[in-house]
Amino acid sequence: MEHKSKFECIVIADDDPDDRFLIEDAFRESGVMNELKFVEDGEELLELLRGVGRYAEGGGGVRPGLVLLDLNMPRMDGRQALKEIRADEQLHNIPVVILTTSMADDDVLGAYDSGANSYISKPGTFEDLVDVAKILTTYWVDVVRQSPVG
Repeated sequence: MEHKSKFECIVIADDDPDDRFLIEDAFRESGVMNELKFVEDGEELLELLRGVGRYAEGGGGVRPGLVLLDLNMPRMDGRQALKEIRADEQLHNIPVVILTTSMADDDVLGAYDSGANSYISKPGTFEDLVDVAKILTTYWVDVVRQSPVG
């Protein structure tokens, strides 16, 4: 089943090129037709969302229907990026799902305290990652009614 949602793209913030490749493959395997945009750290994520820095051309930031956010990245990690997203009047209601290798209770609690919508530990196999992509797609694309942009 192919999924094309009401929103244009899903943004994935992850510094590991192998993980980005696997995530992209898993979403394609799960039938997601939306554009996937990848960034390598929290600073680049905020630039993309706000339409500044290297993303200044094009008339404004990207408004994704979902952000998948790794916690452990260089420059600005996912913890700080999540806090900045939630503190920004223009970005605060974008759904953010943590997708990370960390299974530490402190990271889970901290993510939810900072406003994460969900917390998922990266699965150990590609097949399990495809299952996660299917579940995320079904939930965020087919089930949830998201806040209108504006």
